[in-house]
Amino acid sequence: MHDPLCTHHDHDEDAAYRRAFDLVTRRDFLRIGSLTIGGLALAPFLRAAPAPGARAKAVIQVFLFGGPSHTDTFDPKPAAGTDITGPWRKAIGTNVDGIQINELLPGIAKHADKYTILRGLTHRTNGHETGVYMMQTGTDPSSGLVYPSMGAVIAHKLEEAGLLKGRALPAYMTVPVALGRFSEPGFLGPRARTFVPGNLSDTLKDSERQRLKNRDQLLAELDAFGHSEKDLFEEADYFRDQAKEMVLGETREAFDVSKEPEAVRKLYGDTEFGRSCLQARRLVERGVAYVTVNMRGWDTHRDQAERYKKLMPDLDQGFSALLADLARRGLLDTTIVTCGGEFGRTPKFMTDPPWNGGRNHYGAAFSWLVAGGGFRGGRIVGATDQRGERVVERPIAPWDLSASIYKLVGIDPTGTLPHPGGVPAAVVPTPPAARPGAPKGGGKISAGGTSDIPVASDGILKEIMPA
Repeated sequence: MHDPLCTHHDHDEDAAYRRAFDLVTRRDFLRIGSLTIGGLALAPFLRAAPAPGARAKAVIQVFLFGGPSHTDTFDPKPAAGTDITGPWRKAIGTNVDGIQINELLPGIAKHADKYTILRGLTHRTNGHETGVYMMQTGTDPSSGLVYPSMGAVIAHKLEEAGLLKGRALPAYMTVPVALGRFSEPGFLGPRARTFVPGNLSDTLKDSERQRLKNRDQLLAELDAFGHSEKDLFEEADYFRDQAKEMVLGETREAFDVSKEPEAVRKLYGDTEFGRSCLQARRLVERGVAYVTVNMRGWDTHRDQAERYKKLMPDLDQGFSALLADLARRGLLDTTIVTCGGEFGRTPKFMTDPPWNGGRNHYGAAFSWLVAGGGFRGGRIVGATDQRGERVVERPIAPWDLSASIYKLVGIDPTGTLPHPGGVPAAVVPTPPAARPGAPKGGGKISAGGTSDIPVASDGILKEIMPA
């Protein structure tokens, strides 16, 4: 949801983006599935083998689209004036001594031993599109290439290593909707696009099921004539069989949260975000390597207090349930969980009309949470000043976070990706300013015009990585 008072031009084509990345409906699946020429025996719950040296098998990225306020979430400033704190002056303790978060998140506070708060995140932009691109791809836009998202890279590397054979579910999925703010596959092409399940959790009508079976039988008979382009048709057959399995097979149940016990559904909450977090857990449990959970509504330029009455309880319940549920099932050790947005919000709480209590975009300093998959919990990395306006300790660039995630899933951040133009493409490209021979002062990130601070040393969050 976009605030009409936001004057940034990157909102202008928001509706067009959403239309372009609309949900895939059941009718689309019936159309795709009706072409199936049954060939592959797809194991519905086959989990992908981890890459060599990997600590993590899967990633769940909780993306708070619009930019959550860092001072109202994971970096509270109770000693600052009301012009900074707004109506939420209180910081509360967590289950880890010395770590406090905002009073609005009491559920998440109970699980601080499972996550680390990255309070030193910073990048160059206050624009949604560029901020989303940087945080979703973990790359600097000045690299000169349109990079794929981390989910697309991980799925590609698993496929490249032959670790996705026979799997019924796509390796990279997004719930409940795609952002439409950037091209997830980047230069990897359409095959690397995220898969949005849409309404696959709905009950399939008997008439639809029978119609699909009839068409499949017809095509099976036609298939007896053989293919002149064997390799091309074998690849098409695989994806059609995959679509068929998701519509008719056991795999469909992966999307249906109603199959969960009532107590589990109650734990997550009966909200779009809660259900999406539960669906993400079900997907990684069944072998999906990367799931993005998009939570909308965080672009709070005005009336933030009213908006947070809905957003904060939903976030608190859904995210805390996800951490607790993964840990209880023994999945947190092998599943990375992250939570954050494309940037933070201005520390200054704007009470004048037309804002009436709101905060603007702020890329100078913001926070993310990381948990599981080898990341150590119960820690804080980085710090902002007393008003949350700039990073004063251990700045973290988006590519530091992506490099660390890749390392844990067994992908070499200095490795390469295939580019259709044949140009060199590193998994995590070195920002131009940090390359050898750059002008003196390179390797710095402009902190929103307030100061210049050096980027992290080598792209890896060593403080919270396995020994």
